[in-house]
Amino acid sequence: MQYKAVKLVKRPELNITPDLFEVVTLDTRPLQDGEILIKQTHMSLDPAMKGWMMPDKGSYIPPVELGAIMRSSGLAEVVESRNPKFETGSRVMGMIGWTEYAITDGAGLQVVPAGIPADAVLSVLALPGLTAYQGLINVARPKAGETLVVSGAAGSVGSMAGQMGKAEGLRVIGTAGSDEKCRWLEDELGFDKAINYKTADLRAELAAAAPDGVDIYFENTGGPVQHAVYELMNAHGRIAVCGMIADYNTANPAPGPNWMNIIRKRLTIQGFTMPDHVAQFPEIVQKIAAYFMAGKLKYRAHKLQGLESAIEGINLLFTGGNEGKLMVEL
Repeated sequence: MQYKAVKLVKRPELNITPDLFEVVTLDTRPLQDGEILIKQTHMSLDPAMKGWMMPDKGSYIPPVELGAIMRSSGLAEVVESRNPKFETGSRVMGMIGWTEYAITDGAGLQVVPAGIPADAVLSVLALPGLTAYQGLINVARPKAGETLVVSGAAGSVGSMAGQMGKAEGLRVIGTAGSDEKCRWLEDELGFDKAINYKTADLRAELAAAAPDGVDIYFENTGGPVQHAVYELMNAHGRIAVCGMIADYNTANPAPGPNWMNIIRKRLTIQGFTMPDHVAQFPEIVQKIAAYFMAGKLKYRAHKLQGLESAIEGINLLFTGGNEGKLMVEL
């Protein structure tokens, strides 16, 4: 059987352009013992992919090799199985890549319970939810009554982190790039306040929203929000650094705040990435599922159609053009 896949054939210079990719047609082969054939149904597009395309071998995860299928997480159905851990017809999630089908030994794949919509799997239980939980709960260690600020709050990770904060009894403030996204955060997700970071006086609006200062900052973007929140941090505040999307498509990253406040306020600042915590994924998924089943996590999905739509669609992540978790429906 033939299927399509997308390979990375060039490194990006500044932006992700179509010439970085090659669409190829491949053939499946007979399975060996221990292998499964999976058909991907939904493919996740995430900002981290930009870093995976770069040649930096000193990053937290090796770059995608040129000529290899582009890396991504996704949801798939087991079409054929010679592995007793995976039944034919079951659904699995994990790193699958930009491909319609894949043959794998199942390493790194998790079986997804029946009855959970595909959109919810990728928006809540997969990388967005895992990342939000690790950053907020395990890195920032929130205490009820504290104030949390989430940048990029309308994104897939930010929206999960903010809602988990509300579930843990925090006052939650989010920043986003449009008034519509801010309304969604307040009206649908229950954020205490959402601020359009393009406002004329971002610092004043953040200060008014957090009159008692900020205890936790969940950093997804960098940029002006970072400077404004940093000045509002309380003593012993925690900053969980998840992403810096404002700098992903810039030749010269913006300078960060002066470190004096780290000393004055005794701040803890920690970067984190999820490949370090793969062993904890099953446990974290159970915790996220408990939030979800209790109705404490809402989401919205922005779907593209067909494998090749990822080639240009991935740039929606860097322009703010996506509304909700960006994914490709195959």
